[in-house]
Amino acid sequence: MPIATVNPANGETLKTYEAMGEEEIERRLQLAEATFRTYRTTTFVDRGRLLIQAANLLDTDQEDIARVMTTEMGKPIKQARAEAAKCAKAMRWYAERAEGLLADEEPADSDVKDSGASRVRVRYRPLGPVLAVMPWNFPLWQVMRFAAPALMAGNVGLLKHSSNVPQTALYIEDLFHRAGYTEGCFQTLLIGAGQVDDILRDERVKAATLTGSEPAGRAVASTAGEMIKKTVLELGGSDPYVVMPSADIDRAAQIAVTARVQNNGQSCIAAKRFIVHTDVYDAFADRFVEGMKALVVGDPMLDETDVGPLSSEQGRTDLEELVDDAERSGATVLCGGHRLRRPELPGWYYPPTVLADITREMRIHREEAFGPVATLYRASDLDEAVLIANDSPFGLSSNVWTRDEAEVDRFVRDLEAGSVYVNGMTASHPAFPFGGVKRSGFGRELSGHGIREFCNITTVWQGA
Repeated sequence: MPIATVNPANGETLKTYEAMGEEEIERRLQLAEATFRTYRTTTFVDRGRLLIQAANLLDTDQEDIARVMTTEMGKPIKQARAEAAKCAKAMRWYAERAEGLLADEEPADSDVKDSGASRVRVRYRPLGPVLAVMPWNFPLWQVMRFAAPALMAGNVGLLKHSSNVPQTALYIEDLFHRAGYTEGCFQTLLIGAGQVDDILRDERVKAATLTGSEPAGRAVASTAGEMIKKTVLELGGSDPYVVMPSADIDRAAQIAVTARVQNNGQSCIAAKRFIVHTDVYDAFADRFVEGMKALVVGDPMLDETDVGPLSSEQGRTDLEELVDDAERSGATVLCGGHRLRRPELPGWYYPPTVLADITREMRIHREEAFGPVATLYRASDLDEAVLIANDSPFGLSSNVWTRDEAEVDRFVRDLEAGSVYVNGMTASHPAFPFGGVKRSGFGRELSGHGIREFCNITTVWQGA
């Protein structure tokens, strides 16, 4: 894939970039290693001051970077602005809390005495340069939720961003430079996917984090495993959205629309499989389909647009193939289901779509639909709802709608997912750990768990 900005709203190539050569990559690796030796000794106060300055600059830049993101990957402009604001919030959250999250821990006095020590501490120390391989769908947020905790922990960052968002990638490096960070603290590597393996094998790179596809995760995890390097992976998701009879059906259906089409449906944590108890299935389906039909599909630069184009022509083709396969296998198309053909929308648009009568043989039952396509399932009881929800190779997040606390307890106990959101849609927040199980990856981002992922957890034992 070329490193280029291609506007998905019209297919126009706006800017292209040459991939960095071996000499430039080597220069940047040397710079990262050298910078880390000094940056690791800075105080939390100094790191926090820099990160808050970066957050302030991001607030000032919000409209400009929002337009860049929308141009590069097609998200509605109002969502792009919200993404920038969310990043600044997370940066301030870590700037203010990192010192407490990484404070020395002291075991119980009895355990210290039993070990023969006069004092024992557990200290969190930075690892070094961390390689981040990031996706295009939240081109600012995915990076910042790694960069903020990594920098506050004393690590330095190397970013390999998706090849279709180069302007966003370069903006992030520039943002940190303008905030006062030393040049080597955070560097964007304009490289192709084929160059990642060699960089990950370099001894100066101490760890890696990847958010992206399952094949990309396998490749990075394989190399990191061979090199004995720590990784965090956040991969695909096909999140269930379960609706039980006690739920507020109107509210559940309203939120379901947003949960499915956020970011044009291109979100790992978007609800994708809607599992509804048979007693309320028809009422929910009617309201949900009505809401999906009412969405405004159009130019993502307009505030009134709810759904913009998919990020690439290939992405739309992949989505079409899933829908076509389901329809050929007996699925019922309740709305959408076919490529939009409107002369005023020449880009890679696909309409909000709802499919019913899904069976296990359909590809869309086991593969992630990355676009505004929802699948509806009917469950006879709670047990069947759990079975359908867990019948997926993914386990990122989940949504449950019920007012019955016993049902809540059952879902929390039995759903195979990294998160369970009750009577609301999944959303990431800097205070809460984020990540999944099964083929959705391993490790956690955000919260104290996220900042400790790339730390050397050191036991300090002192004798009498």
